[in-house]
Amino acid sequence: MSGGVDSAVAAARAVDAGYDVTGVHLALARNPQTYRTGARGCCTLEDARDARRAADVIGIPFYVWDLAEQFHADVVDDFVAEYAAGRTPNPCLRCNEKIKFSAVLDRALALGFDAVVTGHHARRDPQGRLRRSVDLGKDQSYVLAVLTPDQLAHSVFPLGGSTKAQVRAEAAARGLAVADKPDSHDICFIADGDTRGWLRSRLGEAPGDIVDGATGTVLGRHDGAYAYTVGQRKGLGLDRPAPDGRPRYVLSITPVTNTVTVGPAAALDVSVVHGDRPLWTVESPVRAEVQLRAHGDVVPATVTVHSGRLTAELDRPVRAVAAGQAIVAYQPDPDGDIVLGSATISDALARAA
Repeated sequence: MSGGVDSAVAAARAVDAGYDVTGVHLALARNPQTYRTGARGCCTLEDARDARRAADVIGIPFYVWDLAEQFHADVVDDFVAEYAAGRTPNPCLRCNEKIKFSAVLDRALALGFDAVVTGHHARRDPQGRLRRSVDLGKDQSYVLAVLTPDQLAHSVFPLGGSTKAQVRAEAAARGLAVADKPDSHDICFIADGDTRGWLRSRLGEAPGDIVDGATGTVLGRHDGAYAYTVGQRKGLGLDRPAPDGRPRYVLSITPVTNTVTVGPAAALDVSVVHGDRPLWTVESPVRAEVQLRAHGDVVPATVTVHSGRLTAELDRPVRAVAAGQAIVAYQPDPDGDIVLGSATISDALARAA
């Protein structure tokens, strides 16, 4: 129970379904006072109190599990290392993979529980397959696509068949104080939302060149390549306009040379995406709809998984695909909400090499 409306209603629905439910809040911050407040995160003292009050209203036992050290090692340190390596990680995806459905599920099963119930907006069908929520605007199957079949078999998602508006209305009807609590967003462990400054405090300043992708000309300097991500337009600090007067975008980040390469928007278009550590459920090659970032659009593709590597050949070019994000494949219509598998994006190309 994060302290938000979704997990509270999920717990209440689990009770209604006849489960013997125990509420658990995860203490993930070494110092909760340094994490976001005002209902923007899920890891503060305020959130813990909200979760406890919801458990009291529902009438279930409530405990706090301290996973701060594991969260720091598997999510926070991983976040820093990924940016240092020139990639753009998704910490919520890593938290689901390493904490909520690994550490928590393992402990729950060891204690004799059968499953972990969460407030994620996603579904698991009778065949055990992960599917999108009926509320596509709140769907979280993308950040759950890293779960193994065994983890899914021990997971319950009571909210996948409801819209967020329905969940809030139900919370109000149940007398849950979190009914109108704003959704969590941003990165919970970056207190002020300044990702660049937070990374600088941990990685230090590391000046390097910003170069033109077409000519190799040095256009400016940066204080740390970790502060940039593929597709970024603002904050480049360049005082020399492009010859055609059009905006420049970050095309790539090369940690070995500490170089940020920039160029026109068209140079961001890619048609082939490769992924490492694939988690796959069907034979390939297969036609699929792939999603390349959280809440991003889907694009038709042919996906092949071979020798521990995923290759997605896109039907149309996609702009600004960042290494470190996930590629998630969904079954095409009429069953376009079924997750076929996922992988971590390693690189993307304008055309097959």
